[in-house]
Amino acid sequence: MAFIVSINKDEIFPVITLKDDAADSSVEIYSFGALLNCFKIKDADNVIDGFTSPQDAMANITNTFKSAKLSPFVCRVENGAYVFNNTAYKIDKFYLGNEAIHGLLYDANFSIVKSGADRNHAFVTLEYNYSNDKEGFPFVYTCTVTYTLESNNRISMKTVVTNNGGTPMPVCDGWHPYFTLGEKIDNLLCFINADKMIEFNDKLVPTGNIVEFKKFQQQEILGDTILDNCFLLNKNQQAACVLRNPVTGLALHIWPDTTYPYLQVYTPPHRNSIAVENLSAAPDAFNNNMGITILNAGESAVYTTRLQVVIES
Repeated sequence: MAFIVSINKDEIFPVITLKDDAADSSVEIYSFGALLNCFKIKDADNVIDGFTSPQDAMANITNTFKSAKLSPFVCRVENGAYVFNNTAYKIDKFYLGNEAIHGLLYDANFSIVKSGADRNHAFVTLEYNYSNDKEGFPFVYTCTVTYTLESNNRISMKTVVTNNGGTPMPVCDGWHPYFTLGEKIDNLLCFINADKMIEFNDKLVPTGNIVEFKKFQQQEILGDTILDNCFLLNKNQQAACVLRNPVTGLALHIWPDTTYPYLQVYTPPHRNSIAVENLSAAPDAFNNNMGITILNAGESAVYTTRLQVVIES
């Protein structure tokens, strides 16, 4: 069997490894937050800027939100407040300034509900049942995340959100990984499959305007470009984003499906890695409704994105 699943239960929470023995590629996943912490291929280092240990993840998740699952909202909710079905709510979790950020599940303890491997892939399914009305989201839902490692150094991340309550609920979904390709990001080639982006105000909240975006229409050196922007992906067959180290040829391709029409890209001040975030909705969607999903009682929504890491000549 080329593919293997192993689960380490000796840590403070389970750590799952998916491995392709034939290709010598592997994925490490934390059940804490359903975080993707490592993705390595043969002859290359980890392309995920992750945590050094489970203890590091638990202590520092809110410093960077590395690989955080963004649910039930993405990015920001302005002033942490929103109105749904004529009822006002106030988020009571993590704030950056006056804005609630990055959802409510980034530090959730997911359960392992299924795992397996055969000649073609290895996978693990993680699940969290949310029902905390004290956090400003008094809805009951299940978030299920399945990671699958396949041949040719490809992984997929499939998220299913199911409304377990008796009334409609709003939901958005996203993912907040940081990527590193062995160089400062200034030296990387970057392609973004978008020619429009959402205009933000000084609080990084959408103004309602869509503006043109002219850079990185083909692979070009990132240089000193500073990004903290949300792009509207073009509807074509190209990858949403490509990052490439021109010296080593190590390249990352990101392929979301149509349920992730937005791409948030953030260049942190240290410039050692870059956040490329698949989003089902725009920031502050609980207020501006850009891409928001409304699930009726018993309904589910499915969101899928894929990564491929290769060494190109």
